[in-house]
Amino acid sequence: MQARALTSDGSQIEGKLTRMVGFTLEAQGCMAAIGSRCRVETRNGQMIDAEVVGFEQDKLFLMALGQPLGLQPGARVVPVSGGERVGVGKALLGRVVDFQGLPLDDAGPIRTQNKVPIGGRTINPLQRSPVVDVLDVGVRSINSLLTVGSGQRLGLFAAAGAGKSVLLGMMTSFAQADVVVIGLVGERGREVQEFVASLKE
Repeated sequence: MQARALTSDGSQIEGKLTRMVGFTLEAQGCMAAIGSRCRVETRNGQMIDAEVVGFEQDKLFLMALGQPLGLQPGARVVPVSGGERVGVGKALLGRVVDFQGLPLDDAGPIRTQNKVPIGGRTINPLQRSPVVDVLDVGVRSINSLLTVGSGQRLGLFAAAGAGKSVLLGMMTSFAQADVVVIGLVGERGREVQEFVASLKE
């Protein structure tokens, strides 16, 4: 659970929304570092998450992470401490989450024990382990003709409807790996639902 930023005396720090252009919000009255998260209140009391992407003197520039419907001038802006970190752990195994790590599968809340920075950690390229072991992806044509190495990065490109998701599903289901993490970027909601359903079969 993300905690709201507090002052030394325990009072909550809040600002207000002063300007909005597209998905970029301008706030005053609160301070937050680049990459931090804030929550902006809509006219019906709901909160929209936003990320701090810039500042100018006492103004903060934020990028809304969802649809900014219902925002209005003077809306409350509340900095969130720890918003730039994401929960990791075994509780995520078998779950389907959105880009913020919130569950989409109606299987209850996800309670993780550890949190890591969203930006990750840069590894010296000279200290990376070489790709020497073969990764069995469970597809004979790939194993024999386009052998994949453990730790290798590869791209899967094809026209729409050519079967990329089907092939990815096969590799996911039959790959010899302890944990498989799948990120679907730019997929339509229907395709995401069908892909998840195919993995459960």
